[in-house]
Amino acid sequence: MPSVEDGIAALQAGELVVYPTETFYAIGADAFSSIALRRLFQLKGREPGKPVGLIAADSAMAFSVAREVPLDARRLADAFWPGPLTLVLPARGEIASELTGPDGVGVRVSPNPVARALSAGVGRPITATSANLSGEAPASTLKQARAGLDEKVKVYLEGGKLTALAPSSVVAINASGWKMVRVGAISEDQIAAALK
Repeated sequence: MPSVEDGIAALQAGELVVYPTETFYAIGADAFSSIALRRLFQLKGREPGKPVGLIAADSAMAFSVAREVPLDARRLADAFWPGPLTLVLPARGEIASELTGPDGVGVRVSPNPVARALSAGVGRPITATSANLSGEAPASTLKQARAGLDEKVKVYLEGGKLTALAPSSVVAINASGWKMVRVGAISEDQIAAALK
């Protein structure tokens, strides 16, 4: 059974790793490796223009990918991180275009210890796209993830059966305000209440 250390070594070598999060299994790649990102997009069959979210070890690392961090973003992070909330923030110039959309780059801090340990071990955020081919259902077990991805992924890290009913919620925030991009595990009412 591969260890978290095996996963970190694979990520540092530009390889892909399947790992558990607080919602579903994800495919991890070093977010700052163009080789790893190319591998990821080829594997997923994901069309360009659909950005991939990131997972960071802590809030400081998460905010390091942003050009600016509005006060509302810090308030939501304090309220919901670690947890299933992806914040889309204005991206710094060096963030790969595959990771950014019109609102910026999406990042969250997962409560899953494996997800956090991988990011901490690499020393920067890793990708958190669901461990499935584009258009297929997200994987709740390692067996489901392996069925679709097979040997194209270097390391599979076991995290048991994941019982989330919904993906992370996605909120875009900039200096002029916030908007709900995807309702998931956290409702729009919960977001609004945290910002009152």
